[in-house]
Amino acid sequence: MNRAFPFFAATLVALAPARALAQQPAEGFFRGKTVSVYIGFSAGGTYDYFGRLVARHLGKHIPGNPTVVAQAMPGAGSFTLANWMTRIAPKDGTAIGIVSQTAAIEEVLKSPGVQFRSADFNWIGRATSNVEISVVWHTSKAKKVEDALNYDIPLASTGAGSPSEGYPKLLNGVLGTRFKLVGPYPGSTDGLLAMERGETDGAFTSWNTLNVAKHDWIVDKKVNVLVQYALERTQDMPDVPTMVELGKTPEDKAMFSFYVSGGEVGRSFLAPPGVPADRVAVLRKAFDETMSDPELLGEIEKAKLDFHPASGEKLQKIVADSATVAPAVVARMQSILQK
Repeated sequence: MNRAFPFFAATLVALAPARALAQQPAEGFFRGKTVSVYIGFSAGGTYDYFGRLVARHLGKHIPGNPTVVAQAMPGAGSFTLANWMTRIAPKDGTAIGIVSQTAAIEEVLKSPGVQFRSADFNWIGRATSNVEISVVWHTSKAKKVEDALNYDIPLASTGAGSPSEGYPKLLNGVLGTRFKLVGPYPGSTDGLLAMERGETDGAFTSWNTLNVAKHDWIVDKKVNVLVQYALERTQDMPDVPTMVELGKTPEDKAMFSFYVSGGEVGRSFLAPPGVPADRVAVLRKAFDETMSDPELLGEIEKAKLDFHPASGEKLQKIVADSATVAPAVVARMQSILQK
């Protein structure tokens, strides 16, 4: 008798449960499991809000009705989580994450700390896009973005590498605007307060934050929105130009389109690379159903938050397209942002 046979037989027996688990149909796999929704940011922001919102409602739409729990894993602007999802997270569909909307952009720009490939993630779906804006106080000399070509306009910044600094730098470098960065302030809320106190002319925020938290500023005409960082004008701001529109050449527009693509990603969810395709399909379908769940919609309405869902398939394409930006465009952008 071959002495190796008992060893190989024992190995096959030991591997059988794992192999059966891997081959288990997706519809039955999740029964009795716990699915974790990992959030790459600390509590209090919209990443945390949407992460916990989805966790509350997703389980009833996944076949087998697994338990779904939210877990925070903040750090390095959510890159701690993105790297963990790539290297360590289980690749069986029981780990979902929500990371920075700029992950794909930072990867292309070779930002420190990036150890992931955004296009390799399995994108599950988007809860909402996120239209960011530059806004100035009504006393500023800038009433529209063109005015910043003629006057120095101080803007609150939340620090190097943040969109609050990146967008004005790109506008200065490409269009010749004269935005002056002040700060850094701890966060965008602090930037808005600095603008209100007169420390700066303007600040960087999202349209949703302005419209919900500072709606009286809009009604009382205390602020002017100079630019919206989106691919197309939103219905809420039909008279405010997008950054992409401001580009003078095809290269300008390509660079601006790339940089604002993070807003299209918005508050999106992903699974690690390597999750079986049928389980990804189940999670995407469950996510889409969750986005029309009456109880979830009731929470959104009560919170008065923007809500513009998108499918995982659409997100996968948006992220893949980000990786195809021309090297010359990337090099030009890096040279502007590093000044």
